[in-house]
Amino acid sequence: MSASYDVIVLGSGPGGYVAAIRCAQLGLKTAIVERENLGGICLNWGCIPTKALLRSAEIKHYMDHAASYGLKVAGTIEADLTAVVARSRGVSKQLNQGVTHLMKKNKIAVHMGEGTLNGPTSLTVNGEKVEEKLTAKHVIVATGARARELPFAPADGKRIWTYRTAMTPTEMPKKLLVIGSGAIGIEFASFYNDMGAEVTVVEMLDRIVPVEDKDVSTFLEKALTKQGMTIITGAGVEDLKATASGVKAKIKDKAGKVNEQDFSHCIVAIGIVPNTENIGLEKLADMDRGFVQIDPYGRTKSKGLWAIGDCTPGPWLAHKASHEGVTAAEAIAKELGNKDVHPHPLDRNNIPGCTYCHPQIASVGMTEAKANEAGYAVKVGNFSFIGNGKAIALGEAEGFIKTVFDAKTGELLGAHMIGAEVTELIQGYVVGKQLETTEAELMQAVFPHPTLSEMMHESVLSAYGRALHI
Repeated sequence: MSASYDVIVLGSGPGGYVAAIRCAQLGLKTAIVERENLGGICLNWGCIPTKALLRSAEIKHYMDHAASYGLKVAGTIEADLTAVVARSRGVSKQLNQGVTHLMKKNKIAVHMGEGTLNGPTSLTVNGEKVEEKLTAKHVIVATGARARELPFAPADGKRIWTYRTAMTPTEMPKKLLVIGSGAIGIEFASFYNDMGAEVTVVEMLDRIVPVEDKDVSTFLEKALTKQGMTIITGAGVEDLKATASGVKAKIKDKAGKVNEQDFSHCIVAIGIVPNTENIGLEKLADMDRGFVQIDPYGRTKSKGLWAIGDCTPGPWLAHKASHEGVTAAEAIAKELGNKDVHPHPLDRNNIPGCTYCHPQIASVGMTEAKANEAGYAVKVGNFSFIGNGKAIALGEAEGFIKTVFDAKTGELLGAHMIGAEVTELIQGYVVGKQLETTEAELMQAVFPHPTLSEMMHESVLSAYGRALHI
């Protein structure tokens, strides 16, 4: 079988399926190739199901602390792990069906199977029953990434887990080791801690969530320690062995001392590996450690071949992939003669990051340290949740919002938050950065009361010595 299209998208994650939809909206005959599940890792095994798990843990946390809200809960609060996982999988199934509907609605052809590039604009799809030859004027590679494993202790799905097993556990860990404190590691650590496991986090660098502002890292470590977690920074796991009853880990601390500890399970969250091998990319694109090198619109070195999402340089986030998908689709449409589209290059400084632990973390732009390194004279504002009426009323008075400004121009360089619902608040600063706002516009904006968003206003005021509620 053979078919020809304007655009073929290889991979249907949040980058791939969004790119396909935008191409179809622009009148391009579009196909998508997927080897497993529409929606990719994010929808089926990443962003969405983990948030469903974390929501269950959050509800349990509130039930455990019901007395703080003047409420009584009869009996012991118990987590039904099977039911929690079933709810999470049900959420993913619903959204997977939603993507299937979107493909039909936008008349996008779906080819299920393993896709391999034969050239910049042609590929072979090996399905369960048939091999297909597809050609297009343009091909977008959106093959994503997978969890990086420890070379000396590959995941076995029983005692040593990656995120995939951690989302569908058959038993509740009693004593859990989490290796790596990026977003994935910290989210799972937070989930299992709230669910009742004894959790230890080991981070090789000198602080957890190391890509975040140092003040955020410090605050989070204190918060997680207060919740009962053990945090070990500046340390590495030298050896990891699964046994019939658990995991033995040799952990080397910052002083060079090696301690052997026993755990029931281990989650390895040490980064990702791009899914770019054995699909024909080697001669078609420049690669760096497996990641496809692209220009700000998604073009590779081969005419007609594009790449987006987690198989390209970071940050490796679903919303970055979706944005790249739209950008690439519009750039392709322009090359094919559409004069009504005006694609804009991606500005990586305006991509927000969110971590859904407890407390939540959100940020955009430069940290204070990065701004100083870049040579800026900065003004920095801070406002604590304890000064906000809504936060106190919610019983969520722990956290802060930090803003970093260019002292000369008033440009908002970065914003960093930790506390309740900050993953929802951060978009206000993202819009501000996109509109190239200064402190003047932010100060003059009227923030509703009582809301958590008032802290965003106060943080800006704080940077200029004008905070009202400190």
